[in-house]
Amino acid sequence: MGVLGRVAQQPCLGRVGFLPQKLDHHRTGLLRYHSTTGLDPARIRELIARIRQTLPDPDRRTGRPPALSLYRSVLLTLVLLRQNLPQTLAADLFGVSQPTVSRTLRRYAPLIGRVLRPHTPSLPDLLPRLSTVLLDGTLIPTGNRAHPDPHPTDGTRRRPHPNYNGKHREQGLSVQILTDHAGRLLAVLTPQPGSTHDSRAYHHHGLADLLHTTPTIADLGYQGTDAIIPRRKRPGHTHHTPADQAWNTLISRHRWPVERAIAHLKNWKILATGYRARLTELPTIIRIVTNLEFYRLSQRHF
Repeated sequence: MGVLGRVAQQPCLGRVGFLPQKLDHHRTGLLRYHSTTGLDPARIRELIARIRQTLPDPDRRTGRPPALSLYRSVLLTLVLLRQNLPQTLAADLFGVSQPTVSRTLRRYAPLIGRVLRPHTPSLPDLLPRLSTVLLDGTLIPTGNRAHPDPHPTDGTRRRPHPNYNGKHREQGLSVQILTDHAGRLLAVLTPQPGSTHDSRAYHHHGLADLLHTTPTIADLGYQGTDAIIPRRKRPGHTHHTPADQAWNTLISRHRWPVERAIAHLKNWKILATGYRARLTELPTIIRIVTNLEFYRLSQRHF
């Protein structure tokens, strides 16, 4: 008998396949879920309790029983947001069909964002308590999508896709991230088309007025703004002057926490490895993931 034949004869571990039915890592010693879902078991239990309070009667049994319990539905949604798995793969892992995975995500992702909204602070309320703000932009890749106007009727040359980012050479949405000097997340602003330059997004979001009394450190993408940025090479020079090198080194030493905050945010891989669902729903997914990240950091945040 081959290896696959022996595996097929092994007893089933339940409908979820490789995943345990209950979150009891102290007893099983198998999975702690930190990397799988982004949250520790205590926070998952608290999240499920909050969602249960918003549902009319999650344990009521009328009609056809649900394929997934409340706990497994929330766990599946977290796994999809954290790992950005194909829905067919998630369906195999949880022992359900792909349409069930899709319906679960569409139902429970907004619920998670709603119950965790109080953990997301208001940026204007935080600014008076801050001495410095760090600012940077990042691209949320979406893969290549069809052009909204593939064949212009006026005879002009077709322009690049509005979401095409020339720096990264791919389509996506651009978001602005703000942190304090220690890298604590302050805000994730509303996404803009991927072709939007950082300096343009700065003015679009009204950051010039919002941050006019708070020193803001950024990179060269924010030329023409009030932000403190590195210095470019002077005209006719191939190298920085010693003074400019010292200045740029100082800026880099202050800017690295915002890069780390972006990396932690993009550990929710649905924002990092390519969003595959409807493009119109991506701003909502970004807001839900932002609420999840603030919830994850709530014990250490301010």
